[in-house]
Amino acid sequence: MSDLFAPEPQSDAPTSGPPTRPNARHRPPKKKRSFGWLAGLLAFVVLVGVVVAGGVVGYRFVKDHVGNHAPDYPGPGSGKIMFQVNDGDTVAQIGRNLQIHGVVKSVEAFLDAAQGDTAANGIQVGYYPLKEEMKASDALAILENPDNLVRDLVVIPEGQTVANIVKSIVEDTDLKKPAVIAALENAKAIGLPAEADGNPEGYLFPATYTVAPGETAVQLIAQMVAKTKQVDDDLNLDAGAKALNLTPHELITVASILEHEAKRSSDYPKVARAIYNRLRQGMPLQVDATVDYANGLSGEVWTTEEQRNNPSPYNTYEHTGLPPGPIGNPGEETLKAALHPADGSWLYWVTVNLATGKTVFSTTLSEHNKAVAQLHEYCETSDAC
Repeated sequence: MSDLFAPEPQSDAPTSGPPTRPNARHRPPKKKRSFGWLAGLLAFVVLVGVVVAGGVVGYRFVKDHVGNHAPDYPGPGSGKIMFQVNDGDTVAQIGRNLQIHGVVKSVEAFLDAAQGDTAANGIQVGYYPLKEEMKASDALAILENPDNLVRDLVVIPEGQTVANIVKSIVEDTDLKKPAVIAALENAKAIGLPAEADGNPEGYLFPATYTVAPGETAVQLIAQMVAKTKQVDDDLNLDAGAKALNLTPHELITVASILEHEAKRSSDYPKVARAIYNRLRQGMPLQVDATVDYANGLSGEVWTTEEQRNNPSPYNTYEHTGLPPGPIGNPGEETLKAALHPADGSWLYWVTVNLATGKTVFSTTLSEHNKAVAQLHEYCETSDAC
């Protein structure tokens, strides 16, 4: 290698001998600028492109050349995520989607798990039940097993009756109505609590449920009952009901009435207070939603005299106090409202605008009658009535 600090040869200087120290007029030549960093960057971009295009094979190539310790969750994870594998998704794309949804900690961890696993390239399109913060290899194992494919989803809205839930299950799954009815009648098998007295109304929690291939009606209904128990425990429902001088069953009954008697979240606690005020004074509740339930109706704005004369114990025009059980399956919001009623002296309420859900609360019958007149006026120009 030549000496970078050697002086440039002069025409009158000797060509041999020890080198002299460079002076101000004889500086060393400038080092040529290297573009090696650019070549390295281009190589890295190519490697990343290989990963994107080739999935596991590309990732193995990058890992062998660059090296990587992929961050991974320890597992087993928590919660529930309905994860979708789309048509055309590569293993790398599945890994990216898993990371986006918080299932795995890094794409690299998922590709590490898939490396050398031929089954990873055979993941089927569809929905899979996963958790948040899973170990990548655990998530991969679920995706590789076609038995984990979710074939059906059953959506149960708040306030739905058991009869409507049966319809939804039969329409949205391969389960047959006789099997669903038989499951509902098997209180022990579905885990129905003793206070339900064999009636599942009010104990099938509104939510979205997955129906895996081969899942039975008993297993599906048991999920709904278990969800109700979980929410009730989370809300400390037993203690809250006791503080209101109610049984847990009675509190669920109140919440089921709220589902039908108010349209806005802010009104649920007010209706709950009005119900408790009436119960305290020994007044009949006279709730039209209970008349609907007694007559096998749903969502009627007006009830007829004949319907209100129905002797059913669920008819709160005919019987004082709460009905013997829930008139539907309440969600968490109305359960909270029943547990925590608003402060007020209201005894009456009526929704005067079905589009906005505006509800008027009154303490006297004369005030209430004026509010009812508003509803009549609204119905003259609205098709919602």
